[in-house]
Amino acid sequence: MSEDRQTLDVYDAQAAEYEARVATKDTPGLDGFIAALPRHAHVLDLGCGPGLTAKQMMDHGLTVDATDGSDAMVQRARDHGVPARRALFHQIDGRSLYDGVFANFSLLHLPRTEMPAMLTRLHRLLKSRGVLHIGVKLGAGDARDDLGRFYTYYQQDELEELLTLAGFAIITRILGKGTGLDGRSSDWIVLHARS
Repeated sequence: MSEDRQTLDVYDAQAAEYEARVATKDTPGLDGFIAALPRHAHVLDLGCGPGLTAKQMMDHGLTVDATDGSDAMVQRARDHGVPARRALFHQIDGRSLYDGVFANFSLLHLPRTEMPAMLTRLHRLLKSRGVLHIGVKLGAGDARDDLGRFYTYYQQDELEELLTLAGFAIITRILGKGTGLDGRSSDWIVLHARS
């Protein structure tokens, strides 16, 4: 998770509400992500929230390293049987550790200037031909939502170019629209890419 204190405070205060209104929805691209991984794959869930998706991956036989920047989210994940840990984006590093990285609507809280280095770090974290799942809201610029959370919005071609420059090859694109914790509807994109 990013180090934006205001964003983390919202997630700490509204973890239960987030789980009930957002995390219980079907996760776009999850089945395809799991299918693209080897059996018993090791996955980093970067911004795991209340851990429901991490639990689904574990139920499919994956080993999941679940992380989130919100203490309340980490606790909710643990309550669901997910061995989650608190970690901010800059604390995630390593080389060839994971078969997959699942960054589902988490990296959009990172300032745009920090995204290229983050994607390069994620590329290093992945084993050869590892799979990255990334979801972001579509749009331009950055802003705080009605709850005070910081968002960076991307155009599809901009995000694809950033992934390519970091060494990824895009394999899947999913476009959609959904309502978030703030009650507003947003266009989004989920991309799967190989290292």
